[in-house]
Amino acid sequence: MSISGLKKDNLSIIETIALSVAVIAPTAAMALNIAIMAETSKFSSPLVFLFSTIVVGLVAYSIIEFNKHIASAGSLYTFTKVSLGKNMGFTSGWALLLTYISVGAGVMAGFGNFFGNFLAIFGLNINWMLIALVFIIPIILLGTIDTKICNRIMLAFEGISIFLILILTVVILYKVGSTKGFSLMPFKTNGVSMSAIAGTSVFGFLSFIGFESASSLGEETKNPKKFIPIAIISAVFVTGLFYLLSSYAQVIGFGLDASSLKALTSSSSPLSDLAGKYMSKSFGTVLILAASLSFFSGILGTATSGARLLFTMSREGLMPKCLSKVHSKYNTPYVALILVIGIMVALILPLFKKSGIEVFGYYGTIGSLAILVSYILTSVGSIVYFTKKKIWGFFHCIIPILSIISLLFVLKASIYPIPKFPYNIFPYAVFGWIVLGFALRNIFTKNNNVEEEITNKELIIQNNSLKAE
Repeated sequence: MSISGLKKDNLSIIETIALSVAVIAPTAAMALNIAIMAETSKFSSPLVFLFSTIVVGLVAYSIIEFNKHIASAGSLYTFTKVSLGKNMGFTSGWALLLTYISVGAGVMAGFGNFFGNFLAIFGLNINWMLIALVFIIPIILLGTIDTKICNRIMLAFEGISIFLILILTVVILYKVGSTKGFSLMPFKTNGVSMSAIAGTSVFGFLSFIGFESASSLGEETKNPKKFIPIAIISAVFVTGLFYLLSSYAQVIGFGLDASSLKALTSSSSPLSDLAGKYMSKSFGTVLILAASLSFFSGILGTATSGARLLFTMSREGLMPKCLSKVHSKYNTPYVALILVIGIMVALILPLFKKSGIEVFGYYGTIGSLAILVSYILTSVGSIVYFTKKKIWGFFHCIIPILSIISLLFVLKASIYPIPKFPYNIFPYAVFGWIVLGFALRNIFTKNNNVEEEITNKELIIQNNSLKAE
């Protein structure tokens, strides 16, 4: 166990990769995001994923470089703090925390929706909200046990799910390619404006959210400055390739005409529908269950990442001290974990009348907007930090500069032209969250300072008493 309380040298490279893959939840992204994205990008979802992969790759460069020099459970919060100062660091970390919480809430709704669809096949019609609430206890238990075991379970769930989707992807590509031939249409704009493409890329970023989460294992991984960069590189580019293949297969699998586009955008389970068309209904049922497992691991991954971020802030006196407590046996930040999951539940409860897919879209968008803030600050911080340390020269700064420009373009396209309700209020929700964070930080910082002063005075009195004796 390290001084921080987390279990030092506990995770191998595979288990480190597992967290990033689990939070990204590639199966969940492919099970749902293509249908949502097609509403604005039409047939061009693969093009959006190509754009998103490139931008995320640019962002990943700065995060990878930070991980080569700094190992911390604070992830982007710590990186921005050491480069841009406490206020910018807190802004970045607090935005990242909102990302993990809101995406976790959305994925929780997605899990309830997909597992509900699976149960409905067998005649059991249960509301998505009830399903999500029932599985809270298993998530807390798994998030509390040894991180090594937890990460292995998440990787197993996601690995099985990805394998099944790859089988469907290969079948679609073979059947469509051998009959109709392949088309480059999904990689063209098809009359969609670049601002619409950029706006849709919010869901592309949503599909990648969590690639940086391996950074939160900096104090638990055996060789963090080597293993975590490898984990991030693997998560970004392997997942990006998977997205390109799967999104392309889904678009051409439905078809490249108006009626096919309508079928895609109205589908609540595109992968299952495609499995029924190209393979069998039973395989489609298996894919629904696989998507459910992916959503489940996504909840677990966002909760554990958010807990470690909150744990770090608490350890540094910015949040209540109780959040820095670790489990006596497993050395996991269980108090912070329970709080993070509790907030996720609080976010979905008022929306019980909405569908799970709608709730997923709402909170996924909020998480995407929040992560843009954190990514921009981290990229700026990398230029400042590595230039000041004389580690980077001019050419090293080109990639972070490109990432900042790309992220600002996506952020602008996400908020203007002003989207329809309720998406138009989400930027204000992110801003309000950051303001709330600073207010809470000031309150808890003052309280912790008062407690430390009292403790120091008590120690002085005790020492004086001992000397007098």
